Amino acid sequence: MIRVLVAEDQVLLRSALCEILSRDPDVTVVAECGRGDEVVAAAREAHPDVAVLDIEMPGLDGLEAAGQLAAALPEVRVLMLTVFGRPGYLRRAMDNGALGFILKDAPPGELLVAIKRTAAGERVVDPDLAVAALERGSSPLTAREREVLALSRTVPGTGDLARQLHLTEGSVRNHLSLAMQKLHAQGRAQAARVAEENGWL
Repeated sequence: MIRVLVAEDQVLLRSALCEILSRDPDVTVVAECGRGDEVVAAAREAHPDVAVLDIEMPGLDGLEAAGQLAAALPEVRVLMLTVFGRPGYLRRAMDNGALGFILKDAPPGELLVAIKRTAAGERVVDPDLAVAALERGSSPLTAREREVLALSRTVPGTGDLARQLHLTEGSVRNHLSLAMQKLHAQGRAQAARVAEENGWL
């Protein structure tokens, strides 16, 4: 029997996923949570074989939750579930210890097969997404450039950005300028859009 933890913030979708999984005689859902920062605690308590993690969750996104889970409970295998087929997300998921990556529009049977293959230690990745990730390569942004660019989407002023990040305004401008150059963008908004479309933010 494969013990599964399901982490998905949308209650209706989480319930539907659990219902689908419970119909398979080889799978049992042992834990559910709706926030990324609840994943490790839920896994410690339930001892799942596979954690199915949504990428977009409050508290902590699924990519970061996968990294924390890999560090805390390396025996739990992770399958990422997302509506966003972005190559950068795939690469970041694998870097954070995920074995699989499946899109939410996959048929239920495909999800069940993915869970079973993940439980067996196999990599499960949509082939088109894998090719796209290889073609586009890794993010050209440093961790700090990504942080500054991500925050610039909601904090417009350079001074405000500097205060929130505990940097000088010159450092913030430099990080944004480098990010724009690397992404061949005309401004910070375009740079953030390009990075987001590639799953690099």
